[in-house]
Amino acid sequence: MSELKLKDLYDGFRDPDTIKAYKKIIEEDAQKLEKPINIMEVCGGHTHTIMKYGIPQLLPENINFIHGPGCPVCIMPKERIDHAYILSLQEDVILVTLGDMIKVPGSNGSLQDARSKGADVRFVYSPMECIKIAQENPTKKVIFFAIGFETTTPMTAALIDTVVKQDIKNIFFHINHVTVPEVMKELIDSRDEHVDSYNHQIDAFLGPSHVSVISGSKIYEEFPRDYNKPVVVAGFEPVDVMQSISMIVKQFIEKRCELEIEYKRLVSYDGNIKAQELINKYFEKISLFKWRGLGNIKDSGLKLRDEYSKYDAEVIYRDILPIGEIEDHKLCICGDILRGMASPPECTIFGTACKPSTPIGSCMVSSEGACAAYYKYGNLLQKK
Repeated sequence: MSELKLKDLYDGFRDPDTIKAYKKIIEEDAQKLEKPINIMEVCGGHTHTIMKYGIPQLLPENINFIHGPGCPVCIMPKERIDHAYILSLQEDVILVTLGDMIKVPGSNGSLQDARSKGADVRFVYSPMECIKIAQENPTKKVIFFAIGFETTTPMTAALIDTVVKQDIKNIFFHINHVTVPEVMKELIDSRDEHVDSYNHQIDAFLGPSHVSVISGSKIYEEFPRDYNKPVVVAGFEPVDVMQSISMIVKQFIEKRCELEIEYKRLVSYDGNIKAQELINKYFEKISLFKWRGLGNIKDSGLKLRDEYSKYDAEVIYRDILPIGEIEDHKLCICGDILRGMASPPECTIFGTACKPSTPIGSCMVSSEGACAAYYKYGNLLQKK
């Protein structure tokens, strides 16, 4: 038996012949569309795939992408970044977070700037690394600045579970986990003063795949049912995206509006029940969470349950953490980009003052941000 290699697992999903076959199917079906359709890919991973592989160039003129707010780094407001910055500068604190957070600009600077001032900021691939850091630094308070959608929330919950069960006394949490369905609803029918959703152009959604592995596809049921917006949960490879687009187009020409799963090799209707139970054990919804560029979104964030408040850095350090709202840079249109009202090239500072090396807006910070994807792969944007 030949040895299975990682390359063998994804090559088929990047196969040019299969992509061309889907291109032909989509072109033929798109001729039957009654009007152009705009598909929002909610996840930044999809944006990256769409731009990297030049998928807009493969599609007919009446199928367009709207880039959604699917990057947890991009949607983190300055207020929360300022919390991380302030906490990191406390004398007895080691601030730990995921690596994408290093360059996100707050009002005082980024965590990279805090590091240059002597802050002990550490970036990890797994929250569980906090345990070793805490053991090696027993006199320090290790604060895990937790970010991410449903995908990464179970990892934070697993760390909390270990801290509680082992009675580790020097690990604390600043929770910034957010949930996807609420922002999807916000983009459709928001009444928030920050967001003009009356002009939204969303006809269908590509559902985030990694989120759906945890939560299951069931969290999107309401969109076809209540909002008349089809949802296809899509994988990240080019063939996944092309097949998902084909599925959406077929729904329109067949006058269907349904929730479908393209990414069946990993996503189920119910999702990972054990992960959901662990999340529900330690977290509960907060009434409002501010998304950068989008404003306050109801029930879209999580917080530690009150019985675990002794581990909550926001409670412990509440006297030094600011609570006022902070506006973004006046020239930055990341808010419009995150809600699909504008594309990155429409921003006057895109690619000039705002670049991946010197990000001003949140969409340029992460590799999954729409501006970063356009900056890197923008030459593939134009359709033939």
